[in-house]
Amino acid sequence: MTIFPPDPNLNALRVSLARLRGERGWTFDELADRSGLARRTLIDLEHGRTTGSITTWHAHAFAVPIDHLLGTLCDGHTPSGTPDA
Repeated sequence: MTIFPPDPNLNALRVSLARLRGERGWTFDELADRSGLARRTLIDLEHGRTTGSITTWHAHAFAVPIDHLLGTLCDGHTPSGTPDA
């Protein structure tokens, strides 16, 4: 039997990106300069229209561990290997 992981919580990632950008008072242009990603890509990510380009560039730009960003993808999921899984 194949067990598939739960769908990632893309809304939690979207909220996390928006929160981090807002806490720093950065515009999309400033985040684009800091991350090396296109402004349009960042807007699409923050508005949940794409999941492409989610890489260490975001974590580096925000100066947070990559698991801080990507960990939100599992919000509301029970980690595998736990008694509730």
